Amino acid sequence: LSPDAMVVIAYIGAITAILGSTIAVAQYDIKRVLAYSTISQLGYMIMGLGVGAYVAGFFHLVTHAAFKACLFLGSGSVIHAMHHAYGDDHHVDPQDMRNMGGLKKKMPITFWTFLLATVALSGFPLTSGFLSKDAILAGALGFGFYYDPKHILIPIMGFSAALLTAFYMFRLVFVTFYGKQSDERLSHVH
Repeated sequence: LSPDAMVVIAYIGAITAILGSTIAVAQYDIKRVLAYSTISQLGYMIMGLGVGAYVAGFFHLVTHAAFKACLFLGSGSVIHAMHHAYGDDHHVDPQDMRNMGGLKKKMPITFWTFLLATVALSGFPLTSGFLSKDAILAGALGFGFYYDPKHILIPIMGFSAALLTAFYMFRLVFVTFYGKQSDERLSHVH
């Protein structure tokens, strides 16, 4: 594509990444947080394509598929346990993180797999998410600094979305697994 088209694609990806992240921060539904996170990560991939980091964009697609699948399976496990804890009480949303808390002791395998996938999604060093995000952000930084410095907003939005991703994902982990139990019925979770 032409250089102008690539710039447009990079901006669309960067804007999508930052918007998806900011919306995820405001969510309390466990699956909505993960869904808006997926939108944000798709923005990362498109930004990678726009800045010319094609391999990095595809690499992030593959790594993201792996750890996001683990996160959705973990959230399904948590929601299933919440359904059993609350039974027929239709006044309690089993997907609302504010109704959860202290599930680490009751669901240790789910907790550890969820935490590992969260660490990868957040881009913690020595994880696949770090390698793929770093490659995209390096491409964006090179594009913003060396190709055309007037497009420095692209890597700024990319790094901001990365910080927000770490924030909303660890918020999800802490509220769900470490938070205070909101109801004694959660003692029946297994």
